[in-house]
Amino acid sequence: MSPTSSSATSISPGPADLPVVVVGAGPIGLAAAAHLRSRGVAHLVLEAGEGPGAAVAEWGHVRLFSPWRELVDPVARELLLERGWEPPHPDRYPTGARWVDDYLRPLAEVLAPSVRYGARVTAVARHGRDRLVSSGRDRSAFTLHLRTSTGTEHLAARAVVDATGTWGTPNPLGGDGVVALGERESADRIGYRVPDLDQAVQRSRFAGRHVVVAGTGASAKGALLALTALAESEPGTTITWLVRRSRVGAAFAGSGQDELPQRGALGQLARAAVDRGPVTTRTGFRTAEVRRRDDDRLDLVAFDGQVVEGVDEVLALTGFRPDLGWTDELRLDLDPVLQAPRALAPLIDPNEHSCGTVYPHGVAELAQPEVGYYPVGMKSYGRATSFLALTGFEQTRSVAAALAGDHEAAARVELTLPDTGVCGGAGTFDDETATDGGCCGAPAVEVLSIGGVGTR
Repeated sequence: MSPTSSSATSISPGPADLPVVVVGAGPIGLAAAAHLRSRGVAHLVLEAGEGPGAAVAEWGHVRLFSPWRELVDPVARELLLERGWEPPHPDRYPTGARWVDDYLRPLAEVLAPSVRYGARVTAVARHGRDRLVSSGRDRSAFTLHLRTSTGTEHLAARAVVDATGTWGTPNPLGGDGVVALGERESADRIGYRVPDLDQAVQRSRFAGRHVVVAGTGASAKGALLALTALAESEPGTTITWLVRRSRVGAAFAGSGQDELPQRGALGQLARAAVDRGPVTTRTGFRTAEVRRRDDDRLDLVAFDGQVVEGVDEVLALTGFRPDLGWTDELRLDLDPVLQAPRALAPLIDPNEHSCGTVYPHGVAELAQPEVGYYPVGMKSYGRATSFLALTGFEQTRSVAAALAGDHEAAARVELTLPDTGVCGGAGTFDDETATDGGCCGAPAVEVLSIGGVGTR
């Protein structure tokens, strides 16, 4: 399936014979393609990266909190089994790299005729209409604006499934949700992802340095574990942990009783690492400014005047948010707090829900005033966390059914979350035998909130 010409006049406003375009070839985007294929719906997947699961590959060294049995879409599984695929052991916990190599890449090969790489979507709109124009809007095609290695072009679609995730838009270091003063100017010293300290280049960047870790989520805990382990072998490595809350205790809440045993174990390990390691904890610290010193080190200044001095490297692990810029010409109804679909927001509010108490949902909760546009996966959760891949698989099943005209199936809930919250259970790592047990073999563990990531 090839895109239309870059000339705007070549785009037909009649959407009936146009494909559904899925943006993002991550776990949820490829699941959407598998469901559309199973229903005979013409589709095309656009991926900004050079291969499937490009965003997942960027955190390939990190282990997921969910076992394999919760990381494979049922329809995708059937497509793979038909081609002789051998599924991984259901009770093992893979790293991001294994998720790509053992599942996403084989699935992308099956779907290959409809997956296009190196195609970044920079904007989407209705054919010849900006957001203000209502006449004939719902009957018009979507126009996707693409940037590729050969230039720019337009592509027409009858519907858009947005599986771009949030990986590309990490939250800033700034304690009020806005980039701190001097943060951009010191970008060479600030990272927004958990580093892979098994790589020599990254290890040398942090070894023997004063490192600040900002954040209290799973990424921050994983980084604290990795850095305290580094400090044991690299003298002079010191860590300052910045906690925005007034107390540290909440950062370890749920340890030992978490719906995701791996995540609970991570909390316990992080607490022990902080207690014994070279970690200085600063509570109530909301960064306002990053100052570059004459010796090229950094000072971090909080809104209340607290200062952390002589910093070599900063890890701002404060979560992610959706990129809404490229959908600016669409009519969207998003919750003002979470930036998730308004009908979905009450079901996923992290103040009220964890991954195990989110009601399975589909097209009804995802549908937007812009008929034919559906955010799925982590993108649909906005700024909420604890997204489960299984939830994304159910979303894509429902959306694909609706696009195929099977509204009864679209409205039907086919995912049942057991009392444990389908958030994982006892299992093993991919590099262990199935009978070895153990839940905490690797210090770098990541929450499944990144399990639904796609890329643009």
